[in-house]
Amino acid sequence: MGRGKVQLKRIENKINRQVTFSKRRAGLLKKANEISVLCDADVGVIIFSTKGKLFQYASDSRMERILARYERCSYAESLANPTANPTDQESAGSWSLEYAKLKARIEFLEKSKRHYMGEDIDSLSLKELQNLEHQIDSSMKHIRSRKNQLMLESISELHKKDRALKDENNKLAKKIKEREKDMAEQPNVEQQDTNSSSSYVPSQPVNSFNLGETYEAAGEDREIEDAPAAQPPPPPNIVMPQWLLPHLTGG
Repeated sequence: MGRGKVQLKRIENKINRQVTFSKRRAGLLKKANEISVLCDADVGVIIFSTKGKLFQYASDSRMERILARYERCSYAESLANPTANPTDQESAGSWSLEYAKLKARIEFLEKSKRHYMGEDIDSLSLKELQNLEHQIDSSMKHIRSRKNQLMLESISELHKKDRALKDENNKLAKKIKEREKDMAEQPNVEQQDTNSSSSYVPSQPVNSFNLGETYEAAGEDREIEDAPAAQPPPPPNIVMPQWLLPHLTGG
């Protein structure tokens, strides 16, 4: 007896629905693998259960690459047909597919992050490990280049500060030398002023007490006293008038 045709409608029985989902999901993923191997085609299958659990298959284990290729093709089609009805475009790219792409993208990023941290790499093939190693090496080169650049900039800035400090130090040393020179010259000026004051000679001579000179002066005074008194000079010859003579003689 042949197998009857299955009517395509929602299975009401929850258990039967779950069993059917598991069987057909496995069959769908198997068919996707077969067409990928037989026809050398890029195949990507994304399935979400009623509970939101994700099941996926990618022909080269890189679902994100297939999704990126799909996005490029969809974008190219939209550019080739700019007059298409927006409603048709929305219906073509359904929200469920958009959600699936975003979810797959998030999972890929999380998986890549774990791979970069050296986690969950047991399932990677040799080629995938080589690609991961190349990406890490490239990232390390960029990191080292940026680090060296920052170090050189920091060293250059330190050299500028060092030159500025040396200039400031030279200025301060110059000021200190000038101050020391001024302080060294100031006592010389004061000493010159003192010498000028001590070498000042008054205009009137000061009589010094000299015994010899006093004795000589006394001797000179004695000689002056012993000498005869000087005679007054004779009166000058005065001619008296005749009328005055009787009065002078008393006659």
